[in-house]
Amino acid sequence: MAEMSKSKMFLGGEWVTPLTGDYFESHNPYTGKPWLMVGRGGEEDANRAVEAAKKAFHNPEWRDLTPTARGHLLRKLGDLITENAEALAKVEVRDNGKLFAEMHLQLRYAPQWYYYFGGLADKIEGSVIPIEKPETFTYTLHEPLGVCVAIIPWNSPLLLVSFKLAPALAAGNTVIIKPSEFTSASALEFVKLVEKAGFPKGVVNVVTGYGKEVGEALITHPDVAKVAFTGGSASGRHVYARAAESLKKVSLELGGKSPNIVFDDCNIDNAVKGAISGIFAATGQTCVAGSRLLIQESIHDEFVDKLVTFAKTAKMGDPMSEDTHVGPVTTYPQFEKVLGYLEVAREEGVNCVLGGDKATRPECGEGWFVEPTIYTNVQNSMRIAQEEIFGPVLSVIPFKDEDEAIEIGNDVVFGLAAGIWTQSIRRAIELSKRLQAGTVWVNMYRAISYSTPFGGYKQSGLGRENGQEAIREYMQTKTVWLSTSEEVPNPFVMR
Repeated sequence: MAEMSKSKMFLGGEWVTPLTGDYFESHNPYTGKPWLMVGRGGEEDANRAVEAAKKAFHNPEWRDLTPTARGHLLRKLGDLITENAEALAKVEVRDNGKLFAEMHLQLRYAPQWYYYFGGLADKIEGSVIPIEKPETFTYTLHEPLGVCVAIIPWNSPLLLVSFKLAPALAAGNTVIIKPSEFTSASALEFVKLVEKAGFPKGVVNVVTGYGKEVGEALITHPDVAKVAFTGGSASGRHVYARAAESLKKVSLELGGKSPNIVFDDCNIDNAVKGAISGIFAATGQTCVAGSRLLIQESIHDEFVDKLVTFAKTAKMGDPMSEDTHVGPVTTYPQFEKVLGYLEVAREEGVNCVLGGDKATRPECGEGWFVEPTIYTNVQNSMRIAQEEIFGPVLSVIPFKDEDEAIEIGNDVVFGLAAGIWTQSIRRAIELSKRLQAGTVWVNMYRAISYSTPFGGYKQSGLGRENGQEAIREYMQTKTVWLSTSEEVPNPFVMR
């Protein structure tokens, strides 16, 4: 067997090996076999990354670059991503097992983040304040924070890099990308394009390794101004607590247990497709997964029959194949976690109408596959309805009317997203107000845009990504006072 290649980290514009000298295996979820050795960074590597980013932040080559010039660099990076979208997508599929069709679509769409925020870079304006104090001219500036750390999960690595990197750079910050230890390969390929686009050395860095080692060191480093994290809620709470020790700015995009609510006046065929999209697309490995399907009692049985019939048509197998619908679970620990929840479901006594076990189909080979699973007779208080599973597992819950749908939908600690299927405009508008979720889709599901704010209510996170609100997450406001008086008044009295 040929020796696997070893990846390097990108720090200060240079490709370097980890100071630890250690590496770990990255596995292909479809084969279950390792394919790359990834550098296992440690505290000293994190310190190197921060030092490089700090130096670049204060370097006139970046510091004095005009916002318009920063925008040009971002748009050039967008062009390079477009040119290399297919190659980047193939790396992501090999590393995280999601469908090539989805990864390729994401990589073709990702440039829009760099175009959008590149255009926004020189449109962040301060204000002249008509202050009540005479002979005083007062205005505000919006300035970058400094060194920002972007901690990226394994489910959609480069798209979620874009969520953070584009606004951070547009605002004038420098960035350290810490990819998941399970999916580091695509970030290392991506940063080659950053280098090619002409960003000054140290403006963007990639350091690889485990969260408890290199990640922890980045979060707690005194020279890091901001941490942007996407991942599980438990990890998010830890990041928040450690960052708070030095009063860092933090944005968190965390888990979800989103209600996908189907009313009896919906277009049933469309709603079935929306329910499938909400849970079985991406193998359920998405924070906005519509993992709780709330169906009005009057159509419950009919809807479940159609849902199961449609779900049975899903093809599993090689994620690179165009006719594959459901790929493997990305990591082996997550694979075991999902199987553990299937056991929880058995213990809770729900009715399994589809799946309910690991996949043993020949086309799944040795990969980490779980059968698309649908449970009925689910109570919202059950663990499978309350806890984020992050896999292809759907809990079906009946409801009587609008009030009960909202009560059930909001009865969870999360609040990332929700779906409503109805032909009633009144219902769509009113229930969108009452649902405790950062995103509500009506007669559609699982859509995003670079121009629309995205984030969670309750324990689904803090702050917003995408849209004009996102760039504010990477800036701080300064107030400047100018006196036009020819004489300074009594210095012992506050003005």
